[in-house]
Amino acid sequence: MIEGDAAQGGVAQGATIEGVLFDVDDTLVDTRVAFSHAIVAVSRAFLPELPVERYREVLARWRADPGGHYRQYTAGKIGFDTQRMLRAQDLQATFGGPDLDESGYAVWKELFWGTFERSWVAHEDVMGVLDSLACAGVKVGAVSNASVALQTAKLAAIGVGDRVPLLVGLDTLGVGKPAPEVFLEGCRLLGTEPIKTAYVGDERDIDAGGADAAGLVGVWLDRPGTRRVGAAEDDGLAQRKIVVVRGLDELVGALGIGSDDSARARSADPAGGEAGSQGDPADDGVGLASAVLPGTVLSR
Repeated sequence: MIEGDAAQGGVAQGATIEGVLFDVDDTLVDTRVAFSHAIVAVSRAFLPELPVERYREVLARWRADPGGHYRQYTAGKIGFDTQRMLRAQDLQATFGGPDLDESGYAVWKELFWGTFERSWVAHEDVMGVLDSLACAGVKVGAVSNASVALQTAKLAAIGVGDRVPLLVGLDTLGVGKPAPEVFLEGCRLLGTEPIKTAYVGDERDIDAGGADAAGLVGVWLDRPGTRRVGAAEDDGLAQRKIVVVRGLDELVGALGIGSDDSARARSADPAGGEAGSQGDPADDGVGLASAVLPGTVLSR
């Protein structure tokens, strides 16, 4: 599905998609699930008076990040651990927990991060789309608003580290999406022209909108039940042609990859099937731990 004005963005008429850049968190890695388990763990330990049925509120506030701390981090204004500490303190203050001093936060972080890392898994549609893109000779890579080391570890943990090189992380250029140079650096390292490169991510503004503004094909991965609060509101993207898919299994068809014209164009370019260069999640996603709160759907 494509939304917006057909004169802007989207797959240009006659263009062939030769490369696909992926976001990492909540696109390839099911970060919502990982964060849900982490948040439930710290809620049990540091918010002992809070009823279990209110854990959904803790998770929702973490995801919403009302203080905008993670985006301050991606803008280079504060450090990674600082944004996480501020968000931890916010949860404590909001839900009646004790203040976290330096030693308290150290314990909180160890529990949170250890649980988070142990919970990294791939979305079920990841391997299938990578297989399809490989068969079509399309180059792939990842561009993320988190550090190269962290995102590389995530990709390795879910079993795609050798298939999806992390090209650009927040520490590559010192600035994150939606800055155009982030997307353009990804294209340069992948070896594809922006107009022939799709960027796929779960944030409509930061990912699809940012990619479109940079001259790529912006693809919004709008998975059912995972949309961020406010994602459906008018955010200035209505006049752009953003490709929308509900799952990665829809991506190849939505981009017209594998059509006769696309296949002929790639077969004429011997380099078209080569893998991209190497290169870089974002600590911004939180889902619901189904084991604790089964059947609940949170806005991301």
